[in-house]
This record gives sequence, C-alpha cells and structure tokens, in this order.
Amino acid sequence: MARAQQPARPQAATPAGQIQGAVADSLSGKVLREASVSLLTARDSSYLSFTITDGEGRFTLRGVAPGRYFLLLTFLGYRSRLVPVSLTGAAPSATLGTLRLRAVAQTLGEVVVEQERAPVSVQGDTLAFSARAFRTQPNAQVEQLLKKLPGVQVDRDGTIRAQGQTVSRVLVDGKPFFGDDPKVATRNLPAGIIDQVQLFNQQSEQAQFSGIDDGQQQKTINLVTRRDKRKGWFGTEALGAGTSGGRYRAQLGLNRFNNGRQLSALGQANNVNQLGFSDNGTPSAGDLSGGPGANAGGALPGGFGGVGGPGSGGGPMVVTQDGRGGGGSAGGLNNQPTSITESLAGGLNYRDAWGKRAEVATSYLASRTTVRTEQLSRRESVAGRAAAPGEDAPALLTDQSTAARTRTLSQRLNLRLDYRLDSLTSLRFTPALWWQSTEQRRQVSQQTSLAGRLLNQSQSRYDAPADNLWGNGNLLLMRKFNKVGRTFSANLSAVVNNQDGAAVNQADNTFFASDGTPTTARLNQRLAQDYPARTQALNLSYVEPLSLRQKLELHYTASDSRSRGQRLVTDYDAATGRYDLVNESLSNEFSSSFRTHRAGLTWQTRRLRYSYALGLDAQQASLGVRNQSRDTSLTRQYPALLPNALFTWNGPRGRTLRLNYRTRLQAPTAPQLQPVADNTNPLYVRLGNPLLRPEYQHQLTASYNQFNAQNNRSVFGLLSGSQVQNRIVSSATFDARGVQNTRPVNADGYRTLNGFLSLGQRLGWHKLNVNLSTNGSFTQGRSLVNGQWNQARNWSLGQGLSVNTAFNDKLEFGLDLNLTYLDARYSLLPQQNTAYWTQTLEADAFYQLPGRWTISSDLWLTRYAGRSAGFNQAVALWNLTLTRQLLRNKQGELRLQAFDLLGQNRSVVRNVTDTYLEDVRSRVLRRYFMLSFVYNLRSFGK
Repeated sequence: MARAQQPARPQAATPAGQIQGAVADSLSGKVLREASVSLLTARDSSYLSFTITDGEGRFTLRGVAPGRYFLLLTFLGYRSRLVPVSLTGAAPSATLGTLRLRAVAQTLGEVVVEQERAPVSVQGDTLAFSARAFRTQPNAQVEQLLKKLPGVQVDRDGTIRAQGQTVSRVLVDGKPFFGDDPKVATRNLPAGIIDQVQLFNQQSEQAQFSGIDDGQQQKTINLVTRRDKRKGWFGTEALGAGTSGGRYRAQLGLNRFNNGRQLSALGQANNVNQLGFSDNGTPSAGDLSGGPGANAGGALPGGFGGVGGPGSGGGPMVVTQDGRGGGGSAGGLNNQPTSITESLAGGLNYRDAWGKRAEVATSYLASRTTVRTEQLSRRESVAGRAAAPGEDAPALLTDQSTAARTRTLSQRLNLRLDYRLDSLTSLRFTPALWWQSTEQRRQVSQQTSLAGRLLNQSQSRYDAPADNLWGNGNLLLMRKFNKVGRTFSANLSAVVNNQDGAAVNQADNTFFASDGTPTTARLNQRLAQDYPARTQALNLSYVEPLSLRQKLELHYTASDSRSRGQRLVTDYDAATGRYDLVNESLSNEFSSSFRTHRAGLTWQTRRLRYSYALGLDAQQASLGVRNQSRDTSLTRQYPALLPNALFTWNGPRGRTLRLNYRTRLQAPTAPQLQPVADNTNPLYVRLGNPLLRPEYQHQLTASYNQFNAQNNRSVFGLLSGSQVQNRIVSSATFDARGVQNTRPVNADGYRTLNGFLSLGQRLGWHKLNVNLSTNGSFTQGRSLVNGQWNQARNWSLGQGLSVNTAFNDKLEFGLDLNLTYLDARYSLLPQQNTAYWTQTLEADAFYQLPGRWTISSDLWLTRYAGRSAGFNQAVALWNLTLTRQLLRNKQGELRLQAFDLLGQNRSVVRNVTDTYLEDVRSRVLRRYFMLSFVYNLRSFGK
C-alpha cells in the first residue's frame, strides 16, 4: 500500500534587508547633509530607489532584496562615487560605515564637469527627474519617457497629467517650443537627448517678476537637454501605406540645435486621426467660439459646427463616459475619437539670442484638416410638465442622425521677444496671430416624440463657410530698483477677434397634430453673420518690501471689451432664384461693451515653511448694450468688492499644501445678449437676452502635494468648490409641436465640488510605477423649463489603477483600469433620473525579439451599462505592431501595424446637462493594416 504523500512545507519568503552608512568630506571629515544616495542594479545600473542623508550625514535604504548593487553617492561640488554592495540570504543587511567624497578642484582654464545626478531630487517646489535613471527603448520619444516617471500619466491622445493635474505647457531648456503646444515637444523630440525632466507650477509672468503670487498657475514640464546633444542634427522621418480605403501616413521631423540656437521643421500628412499639433485654446475646426480672451465668446448663433440643440447659456454640465466633468458639447473622450480626420500640417520653430540684450523665440504652424462625422444620438429632455400624483410625466425624446464634413485651413504664428534695456529694466513682447477658414456641410435627420406620440420630423441641410481671425499681444515692462524687492511692472494686452461667416440653411419640417395629421413647412434661408470683438487691458503693479519677510503690492487694472453682432437673414425668392428677401424678424445689428476699473492691495508674508497673501480689490464695471436695429440701448453699473486669499505651506520631504480663494466678475457674451431668434435648427430656436447680468464667481481650491524621494512615494490631493451668483442658465419652453425655444437668464443656486486623490509608488527592484487615483464630483444647477424651475443634480465617483514598468532591457508593459459611476437627478422629471457605470481597461506591451525584431501591442476595453437601448456596448480596440530594426545603431525601422485587429472599434458618449441627458454614437476608424518605414536621424557634435 502506497504511503500518503506528505504536504510540502511552505518556503520562507526571501528576506529583505537594508543598507546603511554615512557620507562625509574626504579631507575634513565633515558630514555632508542632504547628499543623494541612489541604489542601482549591478547588472545594468538601472535606478531602483533613492534617499538623502540626514543632519548627521547618515542614510538607510530599507526593504532591499538579496542581490548585487551599486550605491551612487552625489553631492554638489564633489565627485560622484560608486560603491559596490552585495546582499545575500545569510547576510541580508550591510553597514558600510563612513563613505568619503572628494571635492572637485577647478584650477586652470574653463573646465566642464558633468557628474552623475540623483534619479529624483526636490529643488524647492520643483521635482527633477534624471532621464538616465528611467530607461527607454531606442528611438523612443519624450512621451515614452514621461510615462515612466512617478506621478505622471500620459493619455492615449498625448494629454499629460502630473499629480492629478493636466500639464498645459512643455518648455525646452526653459523656453517655448512651438509656442505653448505641449504635444509637439513630447511627440517629436527623442527621449535620448533629454538630461532632466523638471515638473513645477509656473506662475504668471508678472507674478514671477514681482514675487507676489496672484494665484494663477500652470502645471509645466521643462525638458532640459543633455549638454552633448545641444549641437547637432536629429529628427524622425516616416512613410507608410495601408489598407481599408487607402490609409496613409507621412512624417517629417528635422531639428538643428547649436547650443542656444534652435531650428526645427515638422511636417505630416495622414488620414488616420493623427493631428500632430494642439489648438492650444484657439477655436478648433467647426467651433468658431472666439479664441482665448475674446469677449465675443460662445458659439455663433447658427451653431457653425457640432450637433444643433439646446444648451445652457453658461454651458451645460457635461460628463463624458469616463465620468470626468467639464463644460462643452457632445464630443469625445481623449481615448475615443468621434470622427475620422485627414490632416496635412507643417511648422517651423526658431530660437536664438540676438546679441547680448535680445533673445527671440518664434514659431509658425499651418494645417489643413478634413473631419468626417457620422453620429446617432438619443436625447431625453425635461418637457416641463410636472408629474401628477401616481403619474409618470414622460420625457421628450429626440432621435437624431447627423452626417457632417468640415474642412479647415488654419495658420498660427507665435513670437516671444525678450530685450534688456539695462541691468534693471527689461521688456517682453509676446504677440500671436491665428487665422482659420472653415467650410462645413451638415445633414441632419431627426424626430421628436412624447409618450410614444410622434410630434415632428425634420430633414435639414446646412452649408457654412466661415473665416475667423484672432490675434493678441502682450507687452510687459519690468523694472527693478536699487532697493531689493522694490519693483514696478506694466502689462499692456490686447485681443482682437473677428468671426465672419455665411451659411445656407435648408430644412423640411413636418409637424403632426394630435390626430396624426401632418403639416410640412419648408425653410430656405441664407445667414450672414459677423462678430468682431476686441479687448484691451492695462495692468500696473508696484511692490514695496516692508521687511525681509513682508511685501505690499499696489495694483490697478483697466480693461475695455467691446463686441458687435451683425446678423442678416434673407429668404429664398423663387421668382429671382436668389436670397434677396430680407427677414426682418431674424436680422439684427447689436453691440455690447464691458468696461472695468479695478484697484487693490495684496499683503504677502513669507516665512521659511509657509507664506500667505491677503488681498482686496474694488471694481467698478459698466455693461452697455445697444440694439441698432431696434434703436434701443441700456447701460448698467456693477460695483463689486473682490477679495482673495492664498496660503502655501512647504513642509519637509517634498510636502506642499496650498489654499487659494478667488472671486471674479464674468460678463455675458454678445450672442447671449443679442435679442434675435436663431432658427438654424427650426426645432431648437435660440434667443438672446439683453437684460443679463454678469456672473459673480467664488472659488476655493485646496491642493496637497507630497513626493518622498526616499521611498519614491507621491501623494496628490485636490479639492475645489465654486459658487456662482447670477449664473447664466437656459430658460427653455416646449410647445405642443415639440419645438424648443431657449434664451439665457440669470439664476442663483449653482454649486460645484470636485475632488481628486492620487497615490503613486515606484517599486524600485521591480521597476514598477503604481498609481491609484480616486475622483469625485458634485454639480447642482437650476434652469427654467416652461416657466418652472428644474433643479438638476449629478454626482460621479471614479476609481483608477495604473501600472507601468520597464521590466528589463527587452520587456516593457503598462496597465490602466478605471471604474466610474454617475448619478443624475431632475426635480421636474424624476423618471428621467439616471445612473450608469463605465468600465475601462487599457494595456500596452513592448518586447524585444531576437534578431532585431520587436513586437508591441496596446489593448483598450470599455463597457457601458445603464444607458439608452442600443448604447450599452462593450468595445475592444486592439492594435499590434511588428518592427524590424535596420541600419547602424538601429536608426531605421520597418513596421507592420494592425489597427483594430478585432474590428470592434466604436464610440459612445453620454452628455448630462441641466435640461437633458443624451447618448451619442459615432462612426470611427475601423480595422486597417499599414506598412511603414521610419528613419531616425541622430548626428551630434557637428
């Protein structure tokens, strides 16, 4: 009889030990405080973990697994030192005693000393990452380097998030690269030329000079190039052809760096949704919204682009399928395009010093894009009739099919000129010019029903060529005085914007009576619209130091914003065959002006660990509107007190707490004020309101940031709340035919609360970056529906987990999981209340095969639940690329790419607003294969 097998004993876990020691000067024996101590693998010197010495010069690295390592010791002014260390299971810890560093001596001539740098360091409020410590594959772009940094995430469309905030600026050696476009640098510069990645919150230019924090900050990345890569040629050229309707892609990238002089040329052509450049806040194709700073603001009446329909005067509460909130219209998540785009673009960037006093940086971008959109949508609107006891008030259902083609020609010119008048005075001039010409053709088919009864049907066609010219300029004078801390600065800014368009609007609208009898009306009109606007502002700042710790700023701002709206509607005359019948009821000429005078004080105190600033401004605002067509005018005065406060605490180990309270007055836009009906979509008629008051906004933001360089752990928290008095919202009325008329009105009761928490950890010996992110939001708003107040509340909660690693020289992979829940409630129509889930998984991998072959894969899985019928779907988008590396140093690559290998790519978006919720399904790029050749030019030192 066989003996029973004994259970195996569990093996003991491999013990984790520690390494400890001290760092001192080699001659004097003086301990070196805050010296950097990095743990590297002995096999390939890759970065594992990091710490700094304490006040006694001592250090301890804990949780180190058995193995062979190097300790890299660095300290400013001393030679770096590598110390070999071995840990075993029998001896899991090592005590190294005092390790001495030799000071760097510099005697004859100019000597350039390049030392090993700590992988991660904290320099004030700046986090600095050594690029050499985060290895990337050959010919990788900066985008791949950023994905490996603790606390940094890069979305599929190239959007960069650092510590929970979107990075809006990427600098190269502290200077602009193609303006402020963050994606141009990260997607066109090779990671191999980067020495250091610096991450910080950049203040406004005037605040940087005065030293008075005005609360305006941008999350910024500065790419510091390697000294040995600042002279030479480099770039990436690619050419590819594919299947499925002739997919193609061509790319040109050529950069010439000669120390401070930089010249770059970029170009591309493709029909696979690769835009290459960002719009940076300027109006995008099909959205003539006025550009940054333009007082005209808001979309043109007539909705040049996008799906027509109602909207809150102040912008709807929109939550896309990942739960991220924000204003906007039906659109796509960064992971999910809602159209197919063909793009042709090119640009030049130049930077150099002109003599000893001037430095210039300029760029020019030109593009031509063709966007094809096909969408199906279902909208459930609050019809305005409250439910009787025991009755379910039905929602107004609108089903719509849209097919649009938009071709856009765009040019953008940026310039930055710094000129030093003398040792105490300097000038900075930053103009920008942007021009866009758009041709759009849109066909819409829709129908509206209530409680199963068909109310109307519509077939419409809309052809709209339009031009938009936008320009701005800032002239900043900065003057220092002999007394340290005393400064004066004057900033003169101007924005000019002109939107000019003409459209032909044709529609056949059929309305059904209660007995089903149809009545058809035909619309055939030409709309000529011109919306010029300009804004001028002068901001003066004088700073007087009261002591070493305290400053007092006196500031004054005067601004003048003026806009004009001209709308001429002519009906088609069958007798003449032309559009020559002026429609007086729909035509109008209107102008508005908003002038402000604002003066105040800011008192700032700075201590070693904290600083705070208290300010109070008095503002006198004047809003004037004039209706030339009706010969009426109205002027109102709005005096206001605008307090502000700021508190910042900088603790040990990279901890920062920031509290920021701001108030502002926001004027209504010209289209919101213009009292004329816009019947571009006859089923959604919009009307302005000349009696609107400015919005008074309060916002309180608290942020906490911590990066512990010793254990590579990052924590970021953000909590932001806002309240708006006299918020501009929509007042909608629905008639018996299902036609909606909307006009903006003022209302109180708008509140928002948004929170974000990110926990990041780098596990050095596993080379893993792990990030946990939690986000939540709550929005409450009011709107009028058929004269009744509708209270809308929605909240969302999301949880994310991301992991990425360079496991070894051959294998890299990343994983991103997200789960979001959203709940929306409406007081007028409880039956419209909704709750739904969205689940997303993203995974990507890279593996170096034998014989110079590589394979890479990325997979995107999304599942929707709780939506309208036909919009609950599971989507799997799988892309696969096989690459053969060619030429010396692997500078050439032959790539075979399979896009959407499973043929399941889809786009589904949910929009939640004050008055409706909507599901939109869009046609997107489907499966294709592409063969490409890529050449990476690298020639330095010449």
